[in-house]
Amino acid sequence: MTDLAPDVVGGRAGVPDDEATTASSDGSPSGRRGDRFSRWTEKRWFLPLAEGLVSVGVALGFMLLCTHISVNPTTRIGQVSGLAKIQQYAALLGIPVLAVLLLLAYRGTLRYYRVAQRLACAAVAGLGTGVVAGGIVVALHGTPWGLGGQEGDPGNLMGMANDMLRGKGLPGVYPPLFPALLAVWAKFFHNGIAGVGHALKDLQLILSALVGPMAYLSWRLLLRPFWAMAIAVPASIVFLDPIRPYSHGSMLVLLPLLAACFREIRRVDELSTRSALLRGLGFGAAFGVMFLWYSGWYLWAAPGSFVLVLMIFPWSRGRSALKRALVFLGAMLVTAGVIGAPLLYQLVRLGASTLDRYAYINTYIDPAYVMGWASDRSGDLTYHNWPGQGDIAGQTGFGVLLLLGVGIGVGLGLRNMVIRTAGMVLAGAWLMRFWFASHMEHNQAVQLYPRTTWIIFYCLIILAVMGVMLTYQRGFGWVRSTLAEVAPSRAARISPRVMSQLAAGLVCALALFATMGGSWSANRFMPSTNPGVEDMGLDALRAHLQQLDNGQCPKYSPYKGKQACNPINMDLTEYTFGPDPMKLWCANTTSRDVDVTCGRPPAN
Repeated sequence: MTDLAPDVVGGRAGVPDDEATTASSDGSPSGRRGDRFSRWTEKRWFLPLAEGLVSVGVALGFMLLCTHISVNPTTRIGQVSGLAKIQQYAALLGIPVLAVLLLLAYRGTLRYYRVAQRLACAAVAGLGTGVVAGGIVVALHGTPWGLGGQEGDPGNLMGMANDMLRGKGLPGVYPPLFPALLAVWAKFFHNGIAGVGHALKDLQLILSALVGPMAYLSWRLLLRPFWAMAIAVPASIVFLDPIRPYSHGSMLVLLPLLAACFREIRRVDELSTRSALLRGLGFGAAFGVMFLWYSGWYLWAAPGSFVLVLMIFPWSRGRSALKRALVFLGAMLVTAGVIGAPLLYQLVRLGASTLDRYAYINTYIDPAYVMGWASDRSGDLTYHNWPGQGDIAGQTGFGVLLLLGVGIGVGLGLRNMVIRTAGMVLAGAWLMRFWFASHMEHNQAVQLYPRTTWIIFYCLIILAVMGVMLTYQRGFGWVRSTLAEVAPSRAARISPRVMSQLAAGLVCALALFATMGGSWSANRFMPSTNPGVEDMGLDALRAHLQQLDNGQCPKYSPYKGKQACNPINMDLTEYTFGPDPMKLWCANTTSRDVDVTCGRPPAN
C-alpha cells in the first residue's frame, strides 16, 4: 500500500538522491555519517523497533510528566488549569518534532524524511493517549486510589485480584489475565491485598497511555505510517475507557491482527509448510493471550470472521496451498485453544447460565444508532434527549461524511484485506446486535449487545480512512498519468517533494487533533462538580472520597473536615451470586418512569 509520503524526495537539482542524502548542508561530503545512518536504517529490525520505542516512550513519558502538575482537581478552576498545563506540555514537546518533520519535507532528502515521518507518526500516536492518561493523572492528583475508588467495576476487579492473592481460583467467565496482572502488581509494588486499589490506579494510567501505541503498532502490520496513524489516533481517543483501558485496547488490536491473519491465509501458497506452521503458532499465541486479556470482542467478530475465512480459503489453488492453509489454521486454532483453555472451560461450563440483565441508556435508544456512546454515568442525558437528531433522516453531517467514506472504501477496495475484514466483522456484529436486541423483551436479557456500538463504529472508521487512502492513491495516480500525456510540465509540479510537504502538513493536523481530542476525553473524567448527578466524573470523585490507609480523607476531598470518607474494604469478593431476578435491572431511569421504560409488572 502506498503511503501518503512520496517514494522519492528530490535533493539538490541534478544530484541523485543518494548523493544528496550524504551531502552536508554546506555541500561538503559527509559520506561516513551517511553510510553509518544507512547501515542502521537498512536493518529490518531497526526502524520498527525505533517506532515502538518512540511511541511507547512518548505515551508513558508524557503521562509521567503530568505527575508534576499540582492543582486541586475537585474544583472546576483547578481542572481547567490542569488541562491547560497538559496542553502546554504537549505543545512544548510536539512543536519541535513537527518542525523537524516540516524542515525535512522542504529541505531534506528521501532517507531522512522517511525516517522522520515514521518516528513522528509513532510519536503522535503515543501523544494522543498520553494526553488522556495525563488528564487522568490530574483528575486523581492527591489520592492514591484509581477511578471508581472501591465501587462498581473497579471494586469487582479488586475483588478478583484479592481472591487470586488469597490463592482462590477466579470464578465466573471473566477473562483472568488483567486481574492476575493486578494481583501481581499489588504484590510486588503495593504490599499485596492492602494495596490492590492503589495498584489499580497504576495500571489504569499505564494502560491508558499505551492504548495509542498498541493500536498504531498493530496497524503498522498492514499499513504505512501515516495511514496507521490516521486510524489509530482517532480510534484510540474515541474508544479509550480509562476505568478499564484493557478492554477497548484489545478491540483496537484485534481488528488489525485479524486482517493480518487473513492476509496470511490468502497468500499461503507463497509460504513454505514450515513458515505456515510458525506463522500459525505466532498468530495462535497472540489470539490466545488476547482472549485471556479480554474475550468479549471475539464474540462480535466471530460470525464475520468465519464467513471471511470460507471466502478466502484456497479451495481451488491446488493440494499444496490447501495443505499449507490447513497447517496454518490448525496451528493457530490449537495454540489459541491451549492458551485460552482456562477461560474456554468456564465459558462452556457457565456461559449458558450467565445472563446479562443490566439495562441502561444505550439499551433504551434507537438500536440503529452506532455513531456515539453514552456511559451509564449519563448525567442529564436520557433517551428522550440523546442522541441529538441530525438534519438528514436523523443523521448528522459527520455521520453522512463517515458513511460516504465507507462507501468509497468498499467501492474502490473490496479486494483489500483490511476492507474485507472490517466489512465482514461489521456485518456480523450488526446482525448479532439486532438479534439480541429483538429478543430483549422476551428473554429479559440484554447480553451486552450495546457494546457492539464500539466495534461497529471502529469498523466504520477503518473503512472511511481506507476510502480516503484509496481515493488518494487512485486520484493522484490518474491526475499524474493524465497530465503526463497532455501537459508534462504541469505533471512535474506534482513532484515527490510536494507530496512529502502535504504529508507533513497532514501529520501536523493529526497531531493537533490528538491533543485536542485527548483533552476532550480527559475532561469527561475530571471529578464531578455537579452534585447529585451521576456523570462520567463520578468515578474520579469517588477516588477522592475513599479513605487513605491512615483513615483520613485524601488531600483534596470535598468531605475533608466535614464527614468521614468511605472506609477501606479489604474483604472485597467478586461474583457473589444471588437468585436470578428473571427480569431486566434498569439503570438510568427513575422510580417514577421505570415501568414505562422497562415494563410494568404483570397484574395479579
